[in-house]
Amino acid sequence: MMEEREMEIEDPVYMSPTTEKMIFNQEADEEESAVLRGVASWERSSQGQASFGVGVMILVSTIVGSGIFVAPKGVYENAGSVGLSLIIWALSGAFSAVGAYCYAELCTLIRHSSGDYAYAFAAFGGWVGFLRLWAEVILIRPCTIAVVAMTLAIYTLKPIFPDVNCDPLNPAAQLIAAVCILLLTALNSFSARWITHLQNTFNMAKLIALALIIITGIVRLFDVDHKEGNPQQRAIALRHLWLGTSTDVSKIALAFYSSLWAFSGWNHVMNFISKELEEPAKKLPIVIAVSLALCTAVYLITNVILYASLSVDEILGSPAIAAVFANRYYNSMAWMLSIFVTLSCFDALNGILLTTSRLFLMAARQNHMPELLSMTNLYRRTPMPAVILTGLLSLFYLAFSSNIYTLINYVQFANWVAIATVTLALLKLRRTMPQRTYRRPLVVNLIFPVVLLIGCIFLLIFPLAQQPIDAAISLAIMLTGLPVYAFFFTYLSKQSKPASMLNFIQQSKLFLQKLLLVTKVERPRLKINTHICPAFGHQPPKRSCRLKTVHALLLLFS
Repeated sequence: MMEEREMEIEDPVYMSPTTEKMIFNQEADEEESAVLRGVASWERSSQGQASFGVGVMILVSTIVGSGIFVAPKGVYENAGSVGLSLIIWALSGAFSAVGAYCYAELCTLIRHSSGDYAYAFAAFGGWVGFLRLWAEVILIRPCTIAVVAMTLAIYTLKPIFPDVNCDPLNPAAQLIAAVCILLLTALNSFSARWITHLQNTFNMAKLIALALIIITGIVRLFDVDHKEGNPQQRAIALRHLWLGTSTDVSKIALAFYSSLWAFSGWNHVMNFISKELEEPAKKLPIVIAVSLALCTAVYLITNVILYASLSVDEILGSPAIAAVFANRYYNSMAWMLSIFVTLSCFDALNGILLTTSRLFLMAARQNHMPELLSMTNLYRRTPMPAVILTGLLSLFYLAFSSNIYTLINYVQFANWVAIATVTLALLKLRRTMPQRTYRRPLVVNLIFPVVLLIGCIFLLIFPLAQQPIDAAISLAIMLTGLPVYAFFFTYLSKQSKPASMLNFIQQSKLFLQKLLLVTKVERPRLKINTHICPAFGHQPPKRSCRLKTVHALLLLFS
């Protein structure tokens, strides 16, 4: 029978008696912190000491990423006109701000690093919390890695084959994307130091790429001597601003899928920002408003520049719209912008892979994933099993579909199911944990979660008419968590496991432990041999490569 743990959430804690028995504890957080010191070398500032500017910087840098370099085509293709496309971009920014504001109440009420998992568990219990976690680690994160890897591959190939559309390049793009995922999986498995160096080096690439597009576009727009191209062919010609506007609600919903893809990420960092800010109840709403306003402004300016510079055929011809823009205006230097976009995608891939492996690690520590995923390598101090599993799942989605927008549909359907679940959790906790009994640091007006829930329903129902298969596949993958939970956490927890099953699980785990040289990290309070489990700051004794190889072979065949 699986061990049940009590939940001890960081102060301040405002929990009802019914939510005290949860499968988290402070010791698990301490374990995770110890492991993460080996996974990433960045240091958190003192809790509650971050300034307003730091909060804005974190949220903006999380939202602005590779999505803006691939989403404009999907928005324009489904919206049908520039005017509606720009309205959709503006509404997406406002809708994301509403979602972040609703999350702000939850993350100041339930302050735990597991975020959505804790909110769903507190409101609805174990199986809903597990399904939320399952959707994140099995579908949303790995499929996101596949999308970003395909974006990287297309921007790598576009400067080499500028006149070739996307479809003929798909096999080559898939191969490059797979190589990139394998490379980053290897780096995350074998060298935490290299991961950090890459993150720091490539972090500015997306800002440089956006700055190049905006500055070049502004110069071209105000250059009265610039006669290149026929203004009538440009997508943003004023008299054609609303020409071709789609009236199909399902297509408009798919356009929102693409634009909201570029705004994604806010729900993953709200919990972290709330812990770091001084007086989060006062400052967090302002941080959200300023950050989303900045992101929306940058995205609108970028889209106006692209629509004003390119023709309709150029916009719809390839998802690599920034590369098309560079080919028109940079000529022989077009590869430069593609390189910055590629580096931005590489940085995003690295970050997603790192945080996804951390999520697997956390889930395994809560007994919601196999124990092997909570283990770290003896010498590299990295969560190697979790990293490898994340890489394999990403390769599966990459092989399943080479169409970026199909993969985005998978992710977005699952993502908005998850956000709708958290919104319902907020509304339920309003009833089960009323303000008169439980002091809430931040209380949002009821209209905001209602608007968010209506928006989620719109995003889940209306795309079904256009892409029913994509939605069905996404839903089916999420629901695979139900039999898993029913069998492992309901059926097997009520009776003793068969001896044959226990023996198979134990032998499989032991074989993989020997193969990967991983071990379970003990709790920091215990007296441990840091040479055996070096995740607590002490370096293991240096050994030659030959000795490590011999040691690995002895363990594997012993």
